[in-house]
This record gives sequence, structure tokens and C-alpha cells, in this order.
Amino acid sequence: MKVSEILQVKGNILFTITPDTPMKEAVSFMEEKDIGSLIVMEFGDLVGMLTFREVIRAVHKNGGALGDGTVRKYMDDHPMTVTPETEVNEVRRMMLEKHSRYLPVMDAKTLMGVISFYDVARAVLEAQSFENKMLKAYIRDWPVEDEKEQS
Repeated sequence: MKVSEILQVKGNILFTITPDTPMKEAVSFMEEKDIGSLIVMEFGDLVGMLTFREVIRAVHKNGGALGDGTVRKYMDDHPMTVTPETEVNEVRRMMLEKHSRYLPVMDAKTLMGVISFYDVARAVLEAQSFENKMLKAYIRDWPVEDEKEQS
């Protein structure tokens, strides 16, 4: 299974902000949309990612308050990315090794979407459920050998 298949099921809604967006505005937007990440774009290019991990770091650095900084100050400015052709097992390995919950999907310089750890887990579970269903159907339809043929 490839990342492109996950994106087809998930849909193509993208939430983006600019690096100069105030953190308070970015966090309000994340809460309003009930999302855990925002893609940071500048002049049409991916320049970073803001997730709840960076928000927590900002709160910690500001003594329990969000502060008056912009997204640029706290964003991950080198997010790991995948392509639509990346295999899901590779995505799982990357997410686990780097503790990444969200990965932008890039086709050359074009942002195609974002996949989350949840999206990957759901896709793998659905694929396994389908495979189990097919195997059970195959086993039920297994031809019974005639006893005469065995003698």
C-alpha cells in the first residue's frame, strides 16, 4: 500500500498558515478545526510544520503561557516528508523512528496533503481486515477431497 492510497481515502483538505501568523491565532485555528497540525507555507513553498508538540514547547518556553511570538519562532522548519509513492511500511518505520505523528506528502515541490499516525494505523487495520476476510472466504470454499480419490 502506498501513501497515495491513504490520501484517496482521507481526502485532500489542507490547513495552512504562514510563518508570520501569531501563535495564538494558529492555536485558535487548530482548536477550531480540531486538528493536530498545520502546514506552514511561504511564497507557495513548504517551509515548516506546526504540531501540538511545537505548541507545547512554546508554552513551556514561555512559562506556561503561549506568548506573543509567531509561528516562525516555534515551527519545525525541516519536517520530514514522504511522496505519494512511499510504501506504508516505510512511513510506519519513519514515524516510529523519528516520533513523528504528521508527515507532509510532497510530489516534487507540490504539497499533496498530510498523513497522520492515525491515518496510517487506520489504513493498515483496514487492509488487514480485508485480507483476513479474503483468507477466511478462501478457507471456507476449500474443495473437499473425495474419500475415494484418497484411497
